[in-house]
Amino acid sequence: MCHLDSLHQRAMRSARGGGYGGGYGSYSYDDYGESIYSIIPPKVVEQERPPMYRSRHDGMIPPTASTFHQRNTTFPLVSNISGHSDRKVIDDRETRTLGKVPGSYKMNPLAYMQKGSKKESVLGLSDVKREQPELLRPSSLKPRLKGPTTGPDDCPAMNLVSSKNFIVANAVETILAMPKKTAAANKDYLGKEDYGKVPKYLSHVKKDIEAEYDYIRALEAQREDMSRSQVQPLMEEERNTLIAGLKAKWESVNTEYQATTHLTKLDTIGKTKRKETFETTLSQIEKDIERLNRKNILVNAGC
Repeated sequence: MCHLDSLHQRAMRSARGGGYGGGYGSYSYDDYGESIYSIIPPKVVEQERPPMYRSRHDGMIPPTASTFHQRNTTFPLVSNISGHSDRKVIDDRETRTLGKVPGSYKMNPLAYMQKGSKKESVLGLSDVKREQPELLRPSSLKPRLKGPTTGPDDCPAMNLVSSKNFIVANAVETILAMPKKTAAANKDYLGKEDYGKVPKYLSHVKKDIEAEYDYIRALEAQREDMSRSQVQPLMEEERNTLIAGLKAKWESVNTEYQATTHLTKLDTIGKTKRKETFETTLSQIEKDIERLNRKNILVNAGC
């Protein structure tokens, strides 16, 4: 009997969540045992939740004697002492003067602009026919250029007979018709007053061309007169003086040239060039002397 009572007490403690440790969540050796009292689960008592507390004051009004604004101001540490303020005593600093704090405008790679986000979608033809059929109606109709077609109930006139002789009628109309106006006669250009004559504009052009030629001839004649005035005959004394000078020069160059004639082997470039220079100078002096020996020598005084 005592053994049954002890089992009953332990089962009741296990059902209430008790054990040797006491209270909920404590460790009990009876949790692993079996008992006939644990077959029927205990009745769960539901506790009624009280209604949510709602203050009669506005939650957006700053609290009295608040110290929540210490980070955004350098004023005293306590504000709204009287409790009469209906908004924040001191505004937030992050957007007060120069915009947001540095780094707030950084682009978010997840919030990118997608295709078609800035424009409205255009309805298809089937959607317009179903939802807005008035958009497909024309605002004004084009005027009809042809008359209406005959309807199914319009029947043509039947069995009409005429006694008119169309052959005779056409012949009479042709005979009585007024003659057609003929085209204007072609102009006879051979009978014009100025036929075969030179046009006036061509005579003016010829006069302008002839004036230009006269001007060019005058310039050429003036140039020839100027050049002819500068040319004069060479004086005899001056000619003899030039010939004597050229002969003296020829003698001096020939003397130097004769001094190098014994050199049969020209083994350097200098010797070769010196000999060629002497020969060229002598031949040029001889040509100048021959020209001065001619008669009626004219010289340009402007040179």
